[in-house]
Amino acid sequence: MKPKFGVVVFPGSNCDHDAYYVTKKILDCETEFLWHKDTDLKNCDVIILPGGFSYGDYLRTGAIARFSPIMESVIDFANKGGIVLGICNGFQILIEANLLPGTLMKNVSTKFICKDIFVKVANHETVLTKNVSKNILEIPIAHGDGNYFIDEKGLHSLKENNQIIFQYCSDNGEISDKYNPNGSAENIAGIMNKSGNVFGMMPHPERCSDSTLMKSDGFLLFNTLIQNIIK
Repeated sequence: MKPKFGVVVFPGSNCDHDAYYVTKKILDCETEFLWHKDTDLKNCDVIILPGGFSYGDYLRTGAIARFSPIMESVIDFANKGGIVLGICNGFQILIEANLLPGTLMKNVSTKFICKDIFVKVANHETVLTKNVSKNILEIPIAHGDGNYFIDEKGLHSLKENNQIIFQYCSDNGEISDKYNPNGSAENIAGIMNKSGNVFGMMPHPERCSDSTLMKSDGFLLFNTLIQNIIK
């Protein structure tokens, strides 16, 4: 049986319907919207924190959303081994909730960036990447605060525990500052927790998961996630 997805909706979320469309319509999985003021996760197997500008980013990206009632349930779910995927603003919220290490700062350009980029799969041994047949994926980004930072000790821990899952790169896999759109340490585009059940990424796989758009690399991630946790 396919897993059930829950998509959390915060005030300011703008990619919630995109995530719902992919999991419900493209992947044919039962999917529920989860309102930020609720606490019931409705027996979902995977929780998605979507992109957007939760609470307008007025204090700090993700800082207010982290205190929404639904997040206490999400934190408890994650701590018990439940799978959580945070995309863009969702990644920022996961960091604010201390479910993932590091922080996300303003892009080094100080500008909002919206374009297609390439990421290299740095770890093929996760439920999100294990069956992905490609090493390099083309996925759009759309963020102003995607500059991932972590101190040297934390970075060493990420590497030691294989927690880096995506890195910005060229179309042939070269990882360098030239292909780093926001200044992230080690070109990091996505990470996971040590337990391998909480994932955060700045690129938007839900925006490239429909073959009608002639962009479907994001589908590979969602599909392999389903295959690896199928009930």
